[in-house]
Amino acid sequence: MIRIFALTDAGASLGQRLQSLLQTAEQPVSFQLRPQPFTETVQTAFEHGERLILICATGIAVRTLAPVLQDKYRDPAVLVLDEQGEFVIPLISGHEGGANEWGRQVSDKLDATLVMTTAKPYLQPVYTVGMGCERGCEQAHLQAFLEQCLAEQGLSMADIATINSIDIKADEVGLIELAKANGKLYQTFTAEALAGVNEQLATPSEYVYQTVGVYGVAESAALWAAQQATQSSAELLMAKQKTTKATCAIARAYPPGSGSTGQID
Repeated sequence: MIRIFALTDAGASLGQRLQSLLQTAEQPVSFQLRPQPFTETVQTAFEHGERLILICATGIAVRTLAPVLQDKYRDPAVLVLDEQGEFVIPLISGHEGGANEWGRQVSDKLDATLVMTTAKPYLQPVYTVGMGCERGCEQAHLQAFLEQCLAEQGLSMADIATINSIDIKADEVGLIELAKANGKLYQTFTAEALAGVNEQLATPSEYVYQTVGVYGVAESAALWAAQQATQSSAELLMAKQKTTKATCAIARAYPPGSGSTGQID
């Protein structure tokens, strides 16, 4: 769910335009002008994990959201726009929450300037998916789940380089068919290899470790695959999400030789 809020009549015109541009059958979008009470309404939407577009001053956005911020792995993406729609600012969860990529997409639709201060904004990242599932999980379930996860991060299947898992899933028919149906390489890695990214996991699980020898299949596989694809450090774009049958995580890495602005995500 995307929630758009504006505080001025000029902002309302932009908000309604954005609602029309972003609304799809899979992605509902709501717009509210000067909701009352403003702070509580915005904070509630944020706490429910809904992506936000705030058409207001950056200072107002910061003061409104500061009391409910948790961390970059759990906070939803937030964009701030000026009421003329000239600038798009990824304010919260630029990397992990996908605000940077989402901001790029919104700025393209509006022909606006993207104002991004997080690291490496001009390089094309490599996105990798990590998935785990129960034995015999259907390809249709995995397809719908993956498409949902990608949409939540402002990505499409075309953005993904590989689909990855642990080696005990090398013969998992649903995952193999998923990769084949979408024209993606399916890779699996040993528990020993995946252990190399243990420190980067957002949701490590002792139960998963006792079961398969790694603290998280989806996150580990996504991170390791991105690292191997670029030979540079990787980061989680989306921490592990799960259904009753499967788990999914998305990682990103940039080609080597890039600079960093040193800004905070």
